[in-house]
Amino acid sequence: MASPLFPTFTSLVILFVLARTLVASSAPKAGDLCAAIGGQKWVAPSAVRACFESFPINQTTKSNILDVVTKTLAFHTSVSYQVLAPEPFTADVHEDILGDLARIGSTAYSSEFAMHIDLSRSVKRLMDGHCVYTNLCYDSLFLTFVPTPLVLLTDENGEQAVRIAPEAFEVASAEFADEIVLWQDALPGELKGQLASLSGAKVLAINSQDPFVAVDANAAITGSFEGFGTRQNSFFSSYQRVDAGWNYIMGNFAQMSLPLTDSVTLTVQRVNSSSNETFSLPYRSRFGTTSINFTDSASFRENNCVATASTNGVDMSADAVALQRGMSSDVVKKHFISAIVRDKPQTDIVLPVPLQPAAPVSGSGVTQFYLLEDGKTGVLALGSFDEPDFDDFETTLLSGLQTLVDSNATQLIVDVTNNGGVGFICIAEWLHRIIAGPKNTTVPQAGLFTEARDGPLAQLIVQAIVNGADPNNELLYNSLNWAFANNTPFPANFDWLQPPVQKVINGRADAFSQRLGQECQPFDQTPPDAPLFDTKKVVIVSNGRCASSCSLFSVTMSKEEGSKTVVVGGKKDVIQQYCGTVGGQSSDFTTMDTEVKTTHLKSNPLAPPDLFVYFFCAVNRSPNCGVKWNRVPRRAHTILTNSMQGITWRLGFGIVDTQQPEEWQNRPASVNFPLTTETVNNPMALWASIAATVL
Repeated sequence: MASPLFPTFTSLVILFVLARTLVASSAPKAGDLCAAIGGQKWVAPSAVRACFESFPINQTTKSNILDVVTKTLAFHTSVSYQVLAPEPFTADVHEDILGDLARIGSTAYSSEFAMHIDLSRSVKRLMDGHCVYTNLCYDSLFLTFVPTPLVLLTDENGEQAVRIAPEAFEVASAEFADEIVLWQDALPGELKGQLASLSGAKVLAINSQDPFVAVDANAAITGSFEGFGTRQNSFFSSYQRVDAGWNYIMGNFAQMSLPLTDSVTLTVQRVNSSSNETFSLPYRSRFGTTSINFTDSASFRENNCVATASTNGVDMSADAVALQRGMSSDVVKKHFISAIVRDKPQTDIVLPVPLQPAAPVSGSGVTQFYLLEDGKTGVLALGSFDEPDFDDFETTLLSGLQTLVDSNATQLIVDVTNNGGVGFICIAEWLHRIIAGPKNTTVPQAGLFTEARDGPLAQLIVQAIVNGADPNNELLYNSLNWAFANNTPFPANFDWLQPPVQKVINGRADAFSQRLGQECQPFDQTPPDAPLFDTKKVVIVSNGRCASSCSLFSVTMSKEEGSKTVVVGGKKDVIQQYCGTVGGQSSDFTTMDTEVKTTHLKSNPLAPPDLFVYFFCAVNRSPNCGVKWNRVPRRAHTILTNSMQGITWRLGFGIVDTQQPEEWQNRPASVNFPLTTETVNNPMALWASIAATVL
């Protein structure tokens, strides 16, 4: 049998013919519109669109992408639920994604880019940050900016208004120093060159409409979270603790992953002025820091639209699979990872130094600890659940919290603003356990019970493992990874997907596994034998954009331990959910494909195919035409598209209603905390204000 990486000679001849045919059909329209933007750092969004739109849809590629997405969704736990989510999210989540995929399959598009927008937005209507489709040929290849990030502030009379962020010019002049003159010169009349004077201005209209028309339009298409208020909040700027320091998040108004908007017209009232002024500013597209430069259409496609090592799955050892994820095989085998496919623009814009918290008492990377001036309030700023080493992460959290206790802190703020939760699921349970201490809500389980979807292909994977396909326990579906609902571990070679639990959800027949118990305890380290803090004196703070492992932590702390939850800066007449995208464990097409290939089920008609695009390599042009492909004759290559598909692989079940997924249960924040000029994007000032008024 031929290796999956190196097909037979006959198939290669077929590929060669297809390559020539498909390259011709995917050639750009008249003129090379990508050459006009190649090698440039800043360009007009319209020029990027022209390049993207110059590639006609190829029916073979279209069918391949839709086949991969449709068949990967067979592993996604939430497909039937998301047809019409229960209250309180019925008005927010009502997407028949399988129906939309069928519609897309029968729709004629003007370009490949037009299809990508439709597919991406259809998946986003699931409002599920775990279930995302992205194509790095387009998403974030260029990031599109305007230098006026917005915030929602409350004045001394309790009135809320959209404003240009007080720090807007400081951020823009530092980050966009090579483009700021263009925006300065774009301002009309006496405003020309006075971009700094717009910082803090009250925004009366966006494109001649109330600002919240634009806010709500963004909330309708941005996806990721069920809560409407959380999606509104994504429009505005915010901050995040990252490994290297403190980042400034521009918000969806000021930063976009696709070049779909050319300009915006604002009507504002500047600080200390009673006059209304209207002006337009252009959006500008900047080449992404992780994108690969190009000179024309061919090099654009070859350099940015082909596979990376992790696009498709592999039939490999745990070491090789781990290498794709940048982790040791021991970490992959030992700890459970929640992987999130990012479809939002990722940048390293720095939070202005005057706004950055100073003098942490402990911490490293995404985890920092502070003691407030009141001497009794400790702060854990936790930007992610992703760190290189699980054991070190455990140690950092425990030692940092103990340092706060030793410094006489008696109450705790946990700031998880923009914590997407990607990373270690068991760190969420570890953090819950060490804060709350040993009790019936933390031992033997500090997380949620879960279930996996029990479809025909999943059943075949487990049956293959039972029959010896995974002797080294390298696959997610191996029974040795999981436990019965009473927390007794499954035995080896146990078919845990039989019998499937049949359900009818929104009138659709579906099937799930039996209820799964905990997978994290006993922990690698010994947790303290007493609580570090009174959980009633713990408050979890965010802008609502806390997901995945972050949600698992927040839900258990709030619903089981009575900790307070605060969402900052939400619209005051909209319910604010303190977290979302709960899931239970997220995964992706690549991982599912590895399960399929390692159990030798790739030829099964239920299995998703590899993502692919055929093209004809130019000699010495593309980095993808190197040694990896040197067995393919005459440089006709099967190159895999640079796409990713995320899913929720396990679904966590609720604490209040244990028979329904936590995903669609209500999680209203204890407090919708108003932001002011003094506290917006200023973590230390914000924490002090919350400590004084909420704790």
